[in-house]
Amino acid sequence: MDWASVAGLALAVAGVLLGHTLDGGRFASLLQPAAFAIVVVGTFGATLLQSEGRSFLLGLRMLRWVFFPPASGREKLSREITLWSLTARRDGLLSLEQYMGTKDPFTQKGLRLVVDGIQPDKLRSLLENEISAYEFAQRQAARIWESAAGYAPTIGILGAVLGLIHVMENLSDPARLGSGIAIAFVSTVYGVGLANLFFYPVANKLKAIVSDKVAQYEILAEVFHDLASGDHTRVLEERVASLLVRH
Repeated sequence: MDWASVAGLALAVAGVLLGHTLDGGRFASLLQPAAFAIVVVGTFGATLLQSEGRSFLLGLRMLRWVFFPPASGREKLSREITLWSLTARRDGLLSLEQYMGTKDPFTQKGLRLVVDGIQPDKLRSLLENEISAYEFAQRQAARIWESAAGYAPTIGILGAVLGLIHVMENLSDPARLGSGIAIAFVSTVYGVGLANLFFYPVANKLKAIVSDKVAQYEILAEVFHDLASGDHTRVLEERVASLLVRH
């Protein structure tokens, strides 16, 4: 678990609640299911409207990365690259077929292209296309949280207006006006709070994770190019060094 994400979210929420309490407010006044439903359901509805279904569902699944980020695996990968280099140098490129059982589709494809004897520059071009497609899909999915952050405050205002309309319908009962207005503006709190304390941070963290994975794939693409070119083991060692430096 990424405890920094947990601590950051807890600290942000605690700061808002503490400030509200110190100012004389009551925690119960912020618990308004209707306002929460308007903001959350409305925000995700608008986000789904602008997104492809696949990107939206992938973005929801990626949320777990914020608290349980995928393992980097850079050290393990660096050892594998060294092993590939030594094996190819000793037994030839066809011997790399034994390592194609890896679970990572990109690594599997790169090894297959090397074993199939694809011309090095063509191999690199194919892998770069694969990286571009992967990055586009992942960034589109992460962007749903950025879109949600843009919609949430506006929908919060919409909820507040709806609440005020309900208040205006009860002007004949002055005792209900104060609490009604307070409830109306809770929607704005939810909209602005969710956007800045959750949606934007989630989007930025997911984009950072995607960028790290893309950087790793870019180094792998160069590794497979070097293997196909028959470059010296020293070249592969430098690739391994650059992989560990970015860790």
